[in-house]
Amino acid sequence: MVMELNENKDGLEKAREKICSVDRKMAELFCERMNAVRMVAGYKKEHGLPILDASREADLLARNLEYIGESDIRSYYTGFLKSVIELSKQYQHRLLAGLRIAYSGVEGAFAHIAATRIFPDGETVSYSDFPSAYEAVVSGECDCCVLPVENSFAGEVVQVTDLMFEGGLYINGIYNLRISHCLLGVEGASAGEIRTVISHPQALSQCCDYIKEHRYEKIKAKNTALAAQQVAETADVHMAAIASAETAPLYGLTVLDHDINESHTNTTRFAVFSRSENTSQHGRNDKFILLFTVSDVAGALAEAINVIGKYGYNMKSLRSRPIKMRAWQYYFYVEAEGDITSQRGAAMIAELSEQCSSVKIVGHFSSEIDLAD
Repeated sequence: MVMELNENKDGLEKAREKICSVDRKMAELFCERMNAVRMVAGYKKEHGLPILDASREADLLARNLEYIGESDIRSYYTGFLKSVIELSKQYQHRLLAGLRIAYSGVEGAFAHIAATRIFPDGETVSYSDFPSAYEAVVSGECDCCVLPVENSFAGEVVQVTDLMFEGGLYINGIYNLRISHCLLGVEGASAGEIRTVISHPQALSQCCDYIKEHRYEKIKAKNTALAAQQVAETADVHMAAIASAETAPLYGLTVLDHDINESHTNTTRFAVFSRSENTSQHGRNDKFILLFTVSDVAGALAEAINVIGKYGYNMKSLRSRPIKMRAWQYYFYVEAEGDITSQRGAAMIAELSEQCSSVKIVGHFSSEIDLAD
């Protein structure tokens, strides 16, 4: 009996020694992994990428589960790996706290809301207009900028499209923000007392039915947040701003009415621009933005479009824009589906370059991400 107890004790001690040995190795590997996470955070800062990469996490979990042959511990390993991933993200949050993100407008503007949702740990920096925010990244004053590229109601933001053509920054991600306009007034005001509304022209247009119904006078502002700021400064109970609900507490205003825009599918697409092209997504890109110019001869545009289709790329958008300082000459903007970083993409670009005066890939990225309310 005593011998059996001693044998059991020896077995327990050997098991504990084994666990200690494994723990030492795991500690070394944990440090090695977190050092790699630090490198990932540095890459994301340089390229203006968010911490969350849901598809990468799903791939990681699926691939690593294949390493576990014992079915009764697979679920435990899943929990363990999820914990490690969460710790990695927490570390990245800490490392990216110094990220500087430029946007156009003031605090509370939709671009500001998009920037804070994409980069919750970053420092948002306000600029007066799109070119200034863009140039802040070019000069290195900021790490990336968040600019609107298209609204589902009002169409493309042409000034930002021109920046794509003229500038050297890359788009490394597109994010969709649902736009919900609200009527904001000073404390004590009511919707029935409002006589005048102030907002950005697009917001006024998007709420035109509501404005007509209430017979409001309209005043244009540079952006929705500045409109809210002006209402707060005037303290006029008969004036209201049309802006987001998130803007109200920033300027001490009250939400008098919700969701007053005509279209409840109103969405703005925001692009993240950075100085460096994202090369980490090869094989996982399914969209790209391409700009090109063609010679002023019959059939040149059709030939360029045929090249894109020949290689199986599905064009989702084709637009033209006048080239500044070159009267009656145009460049063309294409958004298409497919991996432009593949060998097929390289072949398509090579053939397209033979047909076009200039070809420029502005960005390639995985599926667009909807920013949660």
